[in-house]
Amino acid sequence: MNEETMENSETATASSQTENVSAPAKSTEVKARGRRSEKIGIVASDKMQKTVVVRVDRLVKHPRYKRYVRKRSKFMAHNEIEGVTIGDQVRIVETRPLSSRKRWRVVEVLRKASK
Repeated sequence: MNEETMENSETATASSQTENVSAPAKSTEVKARGRRSEKIGIVASDKMQKTVVVRVDRLVKHPRYKRYVRKRSKFMAHNEIEGVTIGDQVRIVETRPLSSRKRWRVVEVLRKASK
């Protein structure tokens, strides 16, 4: 083999070794968490301790009749905020499972219910 071929093979070997060295460093970095899903709804029940039921309304276009139909979903959300009562409009975000049905957390109260 001539000298150029030897240098190219050595360079290729050195570059593959540096790639292997940098691979573990990437795995130790903290991965960025994706955007958490947020929903805005109205508190339907506050009878539990540190838990509220939030009703989220949405409009869905009917596939056949092309009219908008109102759909409702109820989410159980963890609530650390004092003074959240029925009728308040709140923002909830997705979180890790806190119990068998709680996967949401109340972040803020957007509008208090009128008394």
